[in-house]
Amino acid sequence: MIMFIQRAIIQGIPLLFGATGEILTEKSGHLNLGIPGIMYTGAIGGVIGAFLYENAVGPENINPALAIIIPLLCSIVLSLFMGLIYCFLTVTLRANQNVTGLALTTFGVGIGNFFGGSLIKLSGADVPSINLTATSNYFKAKLPFASSLGAVGEIVFSYSFLAYAAIIIALVAAFVLKKTRTGLHLRAVGENPATADAAGINVGKYKYCATCIGSVIAGLGGLFYIMDYAYGVWSNNGFGDRGWLAVALVIFSMWKPDISIIGSFIFGALLIVQNYIPNLSMSAQELIKMLPYVVTIVVLVIVSMRNKKENQPPASLGLPYFREDR
Repeated sequence: MIMFIQRAIIQGIPLLFGATGEILTEKSGHLNLGIPGIMYTGAIGGVIGAFLYENAVGPENINPALAIIIPLLCSIVLSLFMGLIYCFLTVTLRANQNVTGLALTTFGVGIGNFFGGSLIKLSGADVPSINLTATSNYFKAKLPFASSLGAVGEIVFSYSFLAYAAIIIALVAAFVLKKTRTGLHLRAVGENPATADAAGINVGKYKYCATCIGSVIAGLGGLFYIMDYAYGVWSNNGFGDRGWLAVALVIFSMWKPDISIIGSFIFGALLIVQNYIPNLSMSAQELIKMLPYVVTIVVLVIVSMRNKKENQPPASLGLPYFREDR
């Protein structure tokens, strides 16, 4: 049971990063379906930084601080670049958000596979993957006292710093949205940008900032997946559908970052529960893998039936804002 809980939490952390980033974006009134591509780009950004650093100094001469800082910065820069592309197209040029997001996902996966394939060739590996175990060991470092606390230590304190960062970021995002003037302005922009503009709120600035910060947070989910969950091993198209699960988690959590923490662990458990049920056929395993999406649909139906304002998406979600129409 302890191992199951640990694996469920680790599975859920990338989803939590992606969902928190998407919630911030959607609170500004923008539906960013490019989150899967941004997470993929954030992952390859970290891989590029770690690969270049490891090859420059050698695995035995790695500085622990630089081994973390360089991949982290590379992941942030590439994720931010993707967020700026989306903002320029949807905020400045007012392009269709759905089409732009889907194109960004395709673009991000293409970037990841291009650079991933290039690095695989440079490494001269016999298998189509890159192994960055030396860097991964620093990302996976756990709290030293976890093993001495028994089951509590194993369940609560046995994760890497990025796992705790994901939870802290989600809690901070929830606090900002609910308790601060900045959060109030952001929610106003997502609900009615014309009214917010008339009140003196810089709509464009809030949309840009929320989307770019959300993209950076989502990109960290990709970095966590590669450096922690996958032990530093990159292979093209190995990310799966976690980006889309993060988007589904936004709906499951009813656009509340604090609830997405619990939701991410539930989704993580649903992703691996088939491995703990004996004698399952392949068809049954595939049906169980659908559970996160089924649960999301059920929650969406229940929320729609109750029709509570606080559980609904922003009123202007997905709608471009034309200041001239005010």
